[in-house]
Amino acid sequence: MSAFTRLLARRVDLQRQCRFVPRLLQCDRNFSTTTMSGDKFDFPKRYRGSSESVWVEYIQLALQHKPLNLGQGFPDYPPPSYVMEALQTAASSNPMLMQYTRGFGHPRLVTQLKKLYSGLVGHDLNEQTEILVTVGAYEALFCIMQGHVDDGDEVIIIEPFFDCYEPMVKAAGGVPRFIPLKPAKSGGEISAGDWVLDEKELEGLFNSKTKAIILNTPHNPLGKVFTRQELEVIANLCKKWNVLCIADEVYEWMVFEPYEHIRICTLPGMWERTVTVGSAGKTFSVTGWKIGWAYGPANLMKNVQMVHQNCTYTCATPIQEAIAIGFEKELARMDSPECYFYSIRGELVAKRDYMAQFLKEIGMNPTVPQGGYFMIADWSPLVDKVDMSSERDPQKDYRFTKWMTKKVGLQGIPPSAFYSAPNKHLGENFVRYCYFKKDENLAQAAEILRRWKQHKL
Repeated sequence: MSAFTRLLARRVDLQRQCRFVPRLLQCDRNFSTTTMSGDKFDFPKRYRGSSESVWVEYIQLALQHKPLNLGQGFPDYPPPSYVMEALQTAASSNPMLMQYTRGFGHPRLVTQLKKLYSGLVGHDLNEQTEILVTVGAYEALFCIMQGHVDDGDEVIIIEPFFDCYEPMVKAAGGVPRFIPLKPAKSGGEISAGDWVLDEKELEGLFNSKTKAIILNTPHNPLGKVFTRQELEVIANLCKKWNVLCIADEVYEWMVFEPYEHIRICTLPGMWERTVTVGSAGKTFSVTGWKIGWAYGPANLMKNVQMVHQNCTYTCATPIQEAIAIGFEKELARMDSPECYFYSIRGELVAKRDYMAQFLKEIGMNPTVPQGGYFMIADWSPLVDKVDMSSERDPQKDYRFTKWMTKKVGLQGIPPSAFYSAPNKHLGENFVRYCYFKKDENLAQAAEILRRWKQHKL
């Protein structure tokens, strides 16, 4: 090809490119005017009204201001060494543990859950049909709601409640009906057991539309352990109105003497109408592992399994294997005080008592928990010592906890996050702290508050 021919060919090619570029730009302009926006892509109706989680907001607040964080509910020191060793073993011993396992629960784990709970509830559980392993207790709750709550079904929620309950009920098409626990006494030392339900008010919520009630015991954030008498009231209403009981029992091993954790599914006539939720994160102090479970009668669990099957399908195999190993170790020493399920109580009760003491010293009024690892305290006696004018939240407890985070260097969680909109005022005078922390960090929290008191009072 001559030089002239090559030049001519190049000119033709450039002309083609010049004609193509405007078309390309026009296509880009046309695309930009038809991007997916407008009402068609609004948030689905089932989630409208949902707001940013308190955890999202307060984690960001902690990252920004770096306070001593007693807000989030997890231990800040290592879990039992054998649990971590079990995960290392699971990750290195068998290559097949790197692959999918059984969708409804790893065989080795559901076998251990069957052994544990069959003895505790007096029912020979079928590990194939009556147990489901989930991505944390969160997913267990989600699958129960989606599997059992239909449009217009009413679900009774006891306040304060863990903040995912309400949006999960609404997302399933249900209608939340709220009833608050209220302190039966004021002034002096208050126990979590002093927070009670009004039985007449509770009875008035049950009707032909009631599908379920959510029961959380031991309770977050109060630390209340429901008594047998209180559980019998709930059970009798469930039987009378043919209502499902969703028992959130993730803190089942953290119950302090002389109190007793009674599983509501063990009461007469309640196995048939109860689905119970548990958590490896709480049981073994490994919240980041995100493994939970649900158990109950096969006819109720089938719905829950079907939702899980079409949601996450299965959970992480090596983590389930490690948890199974942990259960095998603890089940072998259930009769020994060295069993972690029992030793954790003594560890936590000392921390609870220490926190209650230093909160009282600085002028707050704590509610002493009967179980779990959270404590709420009434900070209102100190309200005139706090300048919250820089905060704009409508609830006082949000303003107080944000001010404390920024100005004092100690973070708690605002309990009004655990109430429905009409009842948020019931939580405004309180703050929630987690005491499952290193002793030195609890001592640091006490010192921060003492310095604040000396400076402000």
